[in-house]
Amino acid sequence: MAQAGTSPRNTRIQAQNKELILKAALEVFSAYGFRGATVDEIAASCGLSKPNLLYYFRRKEDIYVAVLEHTLQDWLEPLRSLDPAGEPIAEITRYIRAKLRLSRDNPKASRLFANEILHGAGAIGGYLKGPLKQLVDEKAAIIRRWSGEGRLAAVDPHHLIFAIWATTQHYADFDAQVHAVTGHPPDLMARAEDTLIALFVDGLRPRPEA
Repeated sequence: MAQAGTSPRNTRIQAQNKELILKAALEVFSAYGFRGATVDEIAASCGLSKPNLLYYFRRKEDIYVAVLEHTLQDWLEPLRSLDPAGEPIAEITRYIRAKLRLSRDNPKASRLFANEILHGAGAIGGYLKGPLKQLVDEKAAIIRRWSGEGRLAAVDPHHLIFAIWATTQHYADFDAQVHAVTGHPPDLMARAEDTLIALFVDGLRPRPEA
């Protein structure tokens, strides 16, 4: 329901403007970093006046945190969708595919987030210790149950999730290195997807008892 004093149309426009601001801010922060970016540049990039932009976000810091949290929401959706009633190997395979494609399609967001983490996560430490930890713990419990039921090999679920993050996001965060080494063939990401799935799935299949 729209808040008092607003119409559904205004609410849609506000949502669209916020999305415009976040997309523009990602480009500006990616190009100049947090310190080098300015509110004026973000406003110009999204086609809004500075006063209009400040109606949605009071400070540059607020825009920066919103960009990072928006990135995390997108990245965590595939993990959030891990189905406890699903077939474990199929669920983890789907998760790896989704994470790799997010890295392929959103490399700037991945690199901006990685830079924030490398600098101590001062802007989003609360999110990491709160919603992120809660979700990861919840999904880790599902993976642990699958292992306990003999449907997956015994594996530390937190470190499995970390390993999936590390390998999939490598293709965004170290894009220049990957392209320099491989020459950037047209099937690069398809081969990466096949390789990662083979590695993880082979390692996760339950081993028959001797």
